[in-house]
Amino acid sequence: MPQTSAPNPAATSTSNYRDSHSFQIEAQGHAFTFYPRGSDRLAALLDHIDEAEESLDIFYYMFQHDDAGSQVLDALLRAAGRGVRVHLIIDAFGSDAPSHFFDPLIEAGGTFAVFSPRLGARYLIRNHQKFAIADSARVMTGGANVSDHYFAPPEKNGWCDLGVAIEGPVVQRFSQWFSLVCDWVSDNKSQLRAIRKMVREWDPGDGAVQLTLGGPVVRARKWSYKFKRDLAKAKRLDLVTAYFTPQRSIRRQIAQVARRGKVRMVLAGKSDIDATIEAARLLYKRPLRAGADIFEFQPCKLHMKLLVVDAISYFGSANMDRRSLRINLELMVRVEDEALAGQLREFLDHLESASTRITPEWYSENAGFWTRMGWRGSLWVGLADAWLARRLNP
Repeated sequence: MPQTSAPNPAATSTSNYRDSHSFQIEAQGHAFTFYPRGSDRLAALLDHIDEAEESLDIFYYMFQHDDAGSQVLDALLRAAGRGVRVHLIIDAFGSDAPSHFFDPLIEAGGTFAVFSPRLGARYLIRNHQKFAIADSARVMTGGANVSDHYFAPPEKNGWCDLGVAIEGPVVQRFSQWFSLVCDWVSDNKSQLRAIRKMVREWDPGDGAVQLTLGGPVVRARKWSYKFKRDLAKAKRLDLVTAYFTPQRSIRRQIAQVARRGKVRMVLAGKSDIDATIEAARLLYKRPLRAGADIFEFQPCKLHMKLLVVDAISYFGSANMDRRSLRINLELMVRVEDEALAGQLREFLDHLESASTRITPEWYSENAGFWTRMGWRGSLWVGLADAWLARRLNP
């Protein structure tokens, strides 16, 4: 099995790495607060819940029965106890907390439901989103789930991730989307075609701040289709993603951006699944030849999803892999604002400083025939998963 340790012997030491402090920026009539540090994300989520006065509408792909999960559940119980309407939905595939773990919330007057509770073809369509809406006025979203792993520091190999608190008009879009998800979950006869219709007909808004979605549909208003349209004319791309196995058309566009401008990719050097790193490495050759700068983040596991295309920023739940791009229900907030894009690129500078650079020379020396065959096997496993999900849900 090919190794996934730091590939560059000249790699910068990461023993002193610390996650960035939280930072805030106002853009396009919205206030955005970014939480790169796990402990800050958890504290902000608990405060977010504790400050709710009327309602809490929450969806998480993963909600674990651990210390972080217990803290969040306790905060929800406090909210229900003071009269806040609490509605929590979790994904059946991603979460391992037993149903009785949430019984106290139901007893306190809250509502609890599971997305895709029945085994069957639609079970393979995962709702990978993460968001918590308070009073239909504030939302926390991003890539982090409710689990100790997402709030642990780098020295304990916690996930390097990003949470974002948002105040502004786009929060109403989140509330509208949550309502649609609730209707689907509550209908025992709901079918995959209903999900497709939800995503296909979704209106992300026409302003500078949009809530874009993804799911098992072709083009329509999917976030990935908007992203590809932005790439078509871009001169600069900065991205950080946990998994990098996009389809050929996106890889081609990334290479084109690198030829006419600048591309920086911060990818995982550590992960919970080594095969995802190996699969990504198989795809490094084309962007490297086009002049892209590729880095592998070393301090801990990487789970962040952040894309900056010229003056347009995307952040949310979606990875750059086939599932996130073509199958799973995902959300990405799209913001057109030059100042925000600049600040997020400065944030990526910090991640780059703790990453090893993948050079064309390293690739030539280390991507031998048998190594590439191992990487290709890892890629095929991921492609088979995506192919099976699409074939079972035509």
